[in-house]
Amino acid sequence: MTLAGLTFSDELGGLVIVSGRGSGSLDDPFVLVEEITARGPAILVIRGLTSDFGNRIGSQHITGFALTKIVRNGSGRAWRYFELELRETLDRRSPYEDGLSFGQGSNAGRPFRANAFSEVREIQEPLDAISFSGGRVDPGAAVTLSVVITESTPKPVFYLAQKHEPVLSRRPETDGEDRAIIASVGE
Repeated sequence: MTLAGLTFSDELGGLVIVSGRGSGSLDDPFVLVEEITARGPAILVIRGLTSDFGNRIGSQHITGFALTKIVRNGSGRAWRYFELELRETLDRRSPYEDGLSFGQGSNAGRPFRANAFSEVREIQEPLDAISFSGGRVDPGAAVTLSVVITESTPKPVFYLAQKHEPVLSRRPETDGEDRAIIASVGE
């Protein structure tokens, strides 16, 4: 689905894009309606965030846009947690210095919101993520999340990993990449 120059794709599976609209500004955010069908991470592929796209949220970054996601729970299990994680490459977490973030260093588009969760936590190291907790999204129900995404060193493609199972702990790996240990939360 292409909206105002950005292409959002569900090609990696785990989710289905149902519809979309908007221009990416704070007043008219991109609104993606999705259904997550997998129990594991669902990966949204985003293409076209170049310097020509510009910054639609007024932050100091080269590029930026506002995003509202309406995500239906098609996983068959209640969600008590939801996390959005940005990645420039699919197999590597986005570190502080890569330029991709949820508007880091800016007040644009804050506070981040979720209608089904009362707690929001921004994680800036060792990855760029927003976690939502303190609520519940039953199977068949939907959650609406609002964030901003910025990039100071634009790349032609990046990824938004969506996880609905909390990370209980992280263990460092010898290659310098930390691996998340995911555990299911009982119903």
